[in-house]
Amino acid sequence: MPLEAFYDKIAPMKKDIHPEWYPQAKVTCACGASFVTGSTKPEVHVEICSQCHPFFTGEMKFVDTQGRIEKFQARQKAGVNYKKKKKGLEEKEERPRTIKEMLKK
Repeated sequence: MPLEAFYDKIAPMKKDIHPEWYPQAKVTCACGASFVTGSTKPEVHVEICSQCHPFFTGEMKFVDTQGRIEKFQARQKAGVNYKKKKKGLEEKEERPRTIKEMLKK
């Protein structure tokens, strides 16, 4: 018995609920590389692929699409002279402890 016939008997897929499958979907990267794979969309656009990702290329480069690195570096520069205030160490107005001290003022 062929394997396909076995699967059709065990778990047949429901009709008209699955998206259309494109076995020759074209994937295009922002670096210009493209390849063909299967997908539910005929064309897919990606920002990073195996030809430009630092893990696969071995190059150390920042992969930043929304300027997050620059924002972080700007916050880091702005916070160099910042000192965090500790709670409870602000100058407190000294309260009178007794009635005599209160009447002296």
